[in-house]
Amino acid sequence: MVVATQESKSRNHMIRETPLEKLRNIGVIAHIDAGKTTTTERMLYYTGKLYKIGEVHEGTAVMDWMAQEQERGITITAAATSCSWRDCRINIIDTPGHVDFTAEVERSLKVLDGAVVVFCGVGGVQPQSETVWRQADGYKIPRIAFVNKMDRVGANFLHVVKDMEEKLGANAFPIQIPIGSEDNFSGIVDLVNMSARIFDEGKVDDNFKEAPIPEDMMEQAKLFRHDLIEKLAEHDTKLMDKYVHDEEISESEIRSALRKAVLNDIFVPVLCGSAFKNKGVQMLLDAVCDYLPSPLDILPIKGVHPESDEEIIRKTDDNEPFSALCFKIATDPYVGRLTYIRIYSGVVKKSSYIHNISNAQRDRLSKIVRMHANKQEMIDEAGAGDIVGVIGLKNVRTGDTLCDPENPIILEKMHFPEPVVSMAMEPASNVDQDKLGLALNKLQEEDPTFKVKYNTETGQTIISGMGELHLEIIVDRLLREFKVETKTGTPQVAYKEKPSVEARAVGKFIQQTGGHGQYGHAVIILKPGEQGTGIEFVNKIIGGAIPREYIPAIKKGIMETSKAGILAGYPVIDAEITLIDGSYHDVDSSELAFKMAGSIAFNEGLRNARCKLMEPIMSLEVIFPEEYMGDVIGDLNSRRCRIQDIVQRGKAKAVKSHAPLAEMFGYATAIRSLTQGRASYTMEPSHYTEVPSNIVEKIIKK
Repeated sequence: MVVATQESKSRNHMIRETPLEKLRNIGVIAHIDAGKTTTTERMLYYTGKLYKIGEVHEGTAVMDWMAQEQERGITITAAATSCSWRDCRINIIDTPGHVDFTAEVERSLKVLDGAVVVFCGVGGVQPQSETVWRQADGYKIPRIAFVNKMDRVGANFLHVVKDMEEKLGANAFPIQIPIGSEDNFSGIVDLVNMSARIFDEGKVDDNFKEAPIPEDMMEQAKLFRHDLIEKLAEHDTKLMDKYVHDEEISESEIRSALRKAVLNDIFVPVLCGSAFKNKGVQMLLDAVCDYLPSPLDILPIKGVHPESDEEIIRKTDDNEPFSALCFKIATDPYVGRLTYIRIYSGVVKKSSYIHNISNAQRDRLSKIVRMHANKQEMIDEAGAGDIVGVIGLKNVRTGDTLCDPENPIILEKMHFPEPVVSMAMEPASNVDQDKLGLALNKLQEEDPTFKVKYNTETGQTIISGMGELHLEIIVDRLLREFKVETKTGTPQVAYKEKPSVEARAVGKFIQQTGGHGQYGHAVIILKPGEQGTGIEFVNKIIGGAIPREYIPAIKKGIMETSKAGILAGYPVIDAEITLIDGSYHDVDSSELAFKMAGSIAFNEGLRNARCKLMEPIMSLEVIFPEEYMGDVIGDLNSRRCRIQDIVQRGKAKAVKSHAPLAEMFGYATAIRSLTQGRASYTMEPSHYTEVPSNIVEKIIKK
């Protein structure tokens, strides 16, 4: 049901190739370099979607289709694909692991039903693993874990499982255990059906055979199976009854209890393998079909009516009114603007009109495509539970709700982190001037964490993003995709300003120019807010001191002024503004006058509230050989880092610390030269904190 017409009732009937209960919408998420893209490539190969295996390190991975991804061997943009295994159709989204592209993970998780979390058999739970796990927790997404790289030196399966329990608080337990590890990793023991699968190194297809469990592992396997049943029995009364009475428990009963526990997000089955060596991928696909949810297994989507704010529930059903969420916009070189949508209810057909409730506009959808990385397969229609790309929508932005105009609904929007790094940019020539604006607009539409603003004083364009790499990729894309040459400055930190004490302030705007004048008067109390709350406006006007219609104008004046503080012109954060009093004039008062009064009051409040300059602090983890300990720690101390923890990781040391972003530019080069290229590090935004007084002066004078 897309457009309100006489035929709309019959429009929802669609013939499905795959029943809804056999559909799986999953994401592959992990820390950078855990092997997400390699695992996805192997899944596509074994499902028959690829005839040749692509490799990340060779730049031939299908899912890493951007030139920048192939050169750097990292995933930058979430790529969607669809494949079939057994009797299920699996829509897979391969997400980036690098923290600079965390928005890609966030928006993918928003529309997925389940996830495969990949862990490195050597590194275990790494910093970005914790971030993506928390993101999945936020959306209550059922997960299965795959411990990859079991063939590498230092791989320890049980250590990774323990790591998941301790660092993630996950109720994780193996449903497989490895036969051997490192060079001797030769198979797995399936604890559900108590059999072994032995891998054949020389083969890619049919590369394993079922065999009895090796005798020297039988006791261990029985013990693990007993513990698995015990864990599942905690959440399943039938299983508990059989377990207590020591009755035989069948394979199908264990599978059923496992599926139920995973769907309720109270249990995480752990599998193992080596995607690069083609080991364990088929069993992972089996687990996706057996344990992860179909669209019918998740709770119906909730939204609100745009006018009444009344809660509306939409079931995953083709016969419900149409509703979908736009979660990604991409610029495709062949088809132009491509919009990725997740359909929650109803059916959409090609060449039909759809209603964008978020901006109250109607758009014509020309084509529907099923995505396979950067290739498309045209389809005539898509129904509830589908994730598809659509072509032709011009006025849609990330997070917009598309729906049936006769049954409007607004689905929950997505929230993205604020950029932490800025850079000045200008076109290399006059020819590039116009092209630059258009290109930056397109990139801004695609990426919600990329922001562009124009500095009228310097005539420069300021671009902001999540890190140095993020901005580097943007500049590279401008040149390659949009043929725009630019000159860029050095990256700058996105500082913020924050009030430190409560202050009362008065804003008066009075102008007499003959005839009607301007009169606005507002009294506010400005005080520090809780961390991460932004700018909060509270109206406590009673008795009509200011007419109700002028309150939004005061708020607007405050919000606009908060974008540039009084210390060094940085945005103000974490402030609560309470409007407590004011006055008006019957003739001269206007929205403009009260907007100016709000702005004046806010500025005065900032001056009285002893503003502090705040800087972004990053969570940093550096892993390096033990012999470089003194050099690495000395360098971190010189960068104002606060060391939180130092742990042993095999023969290497891992140092966790909080690092000011301002001191971390160029750290990749510095750490390489300090350790002869043998160190690796990960960094992600943590929080904002006050800039030391001796550094404030330097920043303000810039």
